[in-house]
Amino acid sequence: MFGRERRVSKVIKAVIFDLDDTLISERKYIESGYKHIASLLNFQGIGTQDNLYNMLLNLFEESPVNVFNRLFESLNLSYTASDIRELVNEYRNHFPTINFFDDVVPCLNELKKKGFKLGIITDGYASSQKAKLSSLSAGTYFNEIIVTDELGREYWKPHQKPFEIIREKLQVDYEEMIYIGDNPEKDFYISNIYPIKTIRIDRQGVYRDREYMKGIREHYAIKDLDSFLMLLDNWD
Repeated sequence: MFGRERRVSKVIKAVIFDLDDTLISERKYIESGYKHIASLLNFQGIGTQDNLYNMLLNLFEESPVNVFNRLFESLNLSYTASDIRELVNEYRNHFPTINFFDDVVPCLNELKKKGFKLGIITDGYASSQKAKLSSLSAGTYFNEIIVTDELGREYWKPHQKPFEIIREKLQVDYEEMIYIGDNPEKDFYISNIYPIKTIRIDRQGVYRDREYMKGIREHYAIKDLDSFLMLLDNWD
């Protein structure tokens, strides 16, 4: 663990989390979506489900861009823009088979036991994020959840508005908040606007190699949430 600060003056009262590649594996969500699409296409008589699923994964590994277009092209099938929109909507709206990372629920239970308020701020299409949250029964664990897309795409992170909303809902000061995320491009810039302490968790996620926005780094870096609990125990 390392950080650009070691001392804080206020007691932490709220821990806010990113969702994708912080609490869940984005890769597992992608796999769930492709299984749904493969099943749908198989039902329509286009190939076998296993073969379609493997093709989708291989195409994604080559590039995440226009995977469904490239699937049809690989199968030598004609398609329309409407066909692609239908598959994209099916992918985004499917009810995913996903789970929290193994260290998440024990961490959340420990934080709740110690009296911390818990929240999520997550970007992504609202329908997709809400389906993920529903699949996880996330409302069981968190006091407040902000899906930024419901505010408007212009309010996705790194915009400060979702942080302002969750601070007000949780009734804490910015100095009393920690935000844990994984994406250097947008998760840590908030500390340049408000005195929120930021922590980067490295789950080897899909966005881990992004550049830091304006060079603003996290205060601390961890590998898992067990490390976070240890850090919190020694928080001064």
